[in-house]
Amino acid sequence: MYYEIVEAKYLKNYLIEVKFLNGKSGIVDLEEYKNKGGIFSKFNDPEFFKMVLLNKEFGVLTWDGEIDIAPETIYSLVTGEPLPAWMQKNVGNEAA
Repeated sequence: MYYEIVEAKYLKNYLIEVKFLNGKSGIVDLEEYKNKGGIFSKFNDPEFFKMVLLNKEFGVLTWDGEIDIAPETIYSLVTGEPLPAWMQKNVGNEAA
């Protein structure tokens, strides 16, 4: 799938340069993730965040083998394209 990340390079702070299977590339800023809580609270440690790895089998960014961010999300953040329909919230289907 073209969302797969084929190259990743930590730059600085929360910036990672990525290249996707379809040839698109750019820089993603993941600073907002440190405020999401839960497992992502580990991102408050800049040294931990710097340890980002690319799982080449799945084309996904990962940290310590336990944290990852969907490549579709990274693709959307880099390109500005919307998330795939299957990842979007069902707007208008909430109970009244």
